[in-house]
Amino acid sequence: MLSSDFSSPVNAAIVLLASVLKPLDDTRMRGKFAETLLQRPDLHLHIAGRAAKSSAAAAPQPQLQQHAIFRGSRLSLGRLAAQWRYWQLLRTLRPALVVVHAPELLPLTLLWQHLGRGRQFIYDIQENFALNIRSQGVYPAVVRHVLAALLRQVETVAARRAAAVVLAEASYADELPYLPELPAGRVLLLENKYQPQPGEVLPRTARPLPTRTEPLRLLFSGTIAELTGVREAIELARHLGAAWPGGARLTVIGFCQQPALLAELQQLAAAEASWLTLIGGAALVPHAQIVAAMEHSHLGLLPYRPHPSTEHCRPTKLFEYLAHGLPVLVPPNPLWAALVHAHQAGLVVDFAQPATAAVQVVAALPTAAFYPAGPPTDEVLWVGEGKKLRHLLDCLLPPATFVPA
Repeated sequence: MLSSDFSSPVNAAIVLLASVLKPLDDTRMRGKFAETLLQRPDLHLHIAGRAAKSSAAAAPQPQLQQHAIFRGSRLSLGRLAAQWRYWQLLRTLRPALVVVHAPELLPLTLLWQHLGRGRQFIYDIQENFALNIRSQGVYPAVVRHVLAALLRQVETVAARRAAAVVLAEASYADELPYLPELPAGRVLLLENKYQPQPGEVLPRTARPLPTRTEPLRLLFSGTIAELTGVREAIELARHLGAAWPGGARLTVIGFCQQPALLAELQQLAAAEASWLTLIGGAALVPHAQIVAAMEHSHLGLLPYRPHPSTEHCRPTKLFEYLAHGLPVLVPPNPLWAALVHAHQAGLVVDFAQPATAAVQVVAALPTAAFYPAGPPTDEVLWVGEGKKLRHLLDCLLPPATFVPA
């Protein structure tokens, strides 16, 4: 249900951050964008997105209101209802600026802008959505090509009319054909680097490794899917359990939107409970719980399968693991390997050959010295990206004289 209390501080400009499938406590929309914008006392923020348990339990903030415009599964009719709820927010809030975090909200955003003067929006491109539709095989061949073409047309129009276009990955600048026609000042790279939770103190040294007689605790976090390599993570854990003297335990924590895969994982976790733990799966997991899992792990796994939609992207959890000093195992992706090698943050292994990878890990760990200079900061933390976002905001909405309510 939408909140009916839209009161704002005196002289506060209203900013709406909106998605559909992303939860209200999404690490990018809420944890990074909203936290950065809340530094401006003359703004009142509204966040629209998928209902999240942790958001409902969070302490209220005078500058921030949340609106759950979507509940249920991604293929439900609730997504149509979310469009109506979003439109009602646009009409009721009359925001000075909208940040669109989901492409399906672009048509209504463009209509809203067309119906009034001075209405501004930012389009936050978190994925190459058209490429994903064409290449990931979720839809039949004919349908996915039509959907991708329609989406690309909408994005092209939106990019031309947006006050700014934000990119979550540097590679999108080369992949998206409508970006070169935009003025350089309207395109901004804001990578998904790690934003510590309020009060969180990041470690200054690497996470300690186990002795050979202790279990090796492995972590697979984030989106649980075939493409992100959850099967490969399980197979590597199985081989490490046999090769490491103390055995190995794998925690899989995150959200899975593939029903058949989820059922398979649930069954496997029940059968292999001695070494395999599944947290979440059918439900969104609060990010604080994922951070806690990092703090109790020895190695973070990034077993992504090679795919056009991910090969030029740096996963959010790579930044998260490095920020927490968690040694990582990554595939031979040049982009990821370069970051790992630069900070001696882990090992490059072939997840497609789990037996060989397990032998490599077991041989390397007893003498490994990860993060000799400590966990990196500038390259993996959001603070620098936040400064760029603040500058963009100040250009679009110059700071006003704030009068306390």
